[in-house]
Amino acid sequence: MSAVQSILVVEDNDGDYETVVEAAQRAGIVHHLRRATCGDECLHMLRESVELRNMLPVLVLLDLNTPGGDGRDALSLIKTCTKLRAIPTVILSTSSNPRDVDFCYASHANAYHTKPVSHVAHLKTLQTIFDYWLGAVQPAAEPKPLKK
Repeated sequence: MSAVQSILVVEDNDGDYETVVEAAQRAGIVHHLRRATCGDECLHMLRESVELRNMLPVLVLLDLNTPGGDGRDALSLIKTCTKLRAIPTVILSTSSNPRDVDFCYASHANAYHTKPVSHVAHLKTLQTIFDYWLGAVQPAAEPKPLKK
């Protein structure tokens, strides 16, 4: 029996997080949803997984505008860390500012989505993300340890 894989959701807004949970349930997602409410907490959870050799998440859904270390900082560190950079990191933000979009792609985000205002549209966006990243894409193998 294999361990249940996880999705790390970085979201400080309770309503938006509940929408993620609802979308996952509707999509029949079997992955465990883990929540961080800020970029610092996200990085702590990822570092803990690496240090304890726990399974890394198969997907990070990352809100940019969070308190306590925002998503931009988390994205930059995820994509510069050898052990984390292969994790698909999808931005889901209220910001449609071209500077944010450009920054995220320059920092190697795998995708950028602007959160729809409508609950139904938000659910549809999340369904599309889940279908693509958990169904259509072949994930990268976990990085091997660096030789000394």
